Amino acid sequence: MAAKVSFVGAGPGAADLITVRGARLLRHADVVIFAGSLVDRKLVKLYATRADVYDSAGMTLTEVITVIMDSIAADRSVVRLHTGDPCIYGAIQEQMEALDRLGIPYQVVPGVTSAFAAAASLKQELTLPELSQTVIFTRVEGRTPVPERERLNEIARIGATLVIYLSIGMIDNAVELLLQGAYTTATPVAVVCRASWDDELILQGTLADISEKVRQAGIDRQALIIVGDVLAARREGMKARSLLYDEGFSHGFRESAVA
Repeated sequence: MAAKVSFVGAGPGAADLITVRGARLLRHADVVIFAGSLVDRKLVKLYATRADVYDSAGMTLTEVITVIMDSIAADRSVVRLHTGDPCIYGAIQEQMEALDRLGIPYQVVPGVTSAFAAAASLKQELTLPELSQTVIFTRVEGRTPVPERERLNEIARIGATLVIYLSIGMIDNAVELLLQGAYTTATPVAVVCRASWDDELILQGTLADISEKVRQAGIDRQALIIVGDVLAARREGMKARSLLYDEGFSHGFRESAVA
């Protein structure tokens, strides 16, 4: 039985950052359930021109699953549209679990998560030789608990590039926890609010001043915090360069040009 339910990543905001596959599924969907608190309504209107549309912002899990069940019973295809990539803080696991119990097949279509849209807006590579080869996606504990071993102060000991979701309203707490790890008050920080949207806002600073900049800008939601020494590379230059295109480096597709 072919999947008639598709969990689709809408991308970070801009309507043209949805994948080709995701746009095609939206165009042919009979029913679309979209996360209206985060997904741009213009995107839904642009692609889901023939579908019955439900905004899940005010719906419960049971209500979402009921719409899917009723749609499948009526032989109608469903797109469950989530912001960014549905596998990152997407709350899709419980939906898939419910569909598994009901024997309803589904597929998951990836999307561009806001971390990569933010990095693109910053024109910044998140991994640089001799600075950071690790990127961690995390969040500060709020109403959703975080395992003890994954508390921000514990993760901060690694000193990797951090992308902190869902935490801009707790920026002071985040800074305090980060300073308990490998970072210092001089560690560069960027805050990207509504990455890729028309009203995108970027703040750049350090752990010493980013909280005040966030307060002055009035940012309290829909923003990522990016922390790490890679953010200083555009200002201070790179410590080292990748060997991938170095003329003295051989690999499976090219021999070294240096004798």
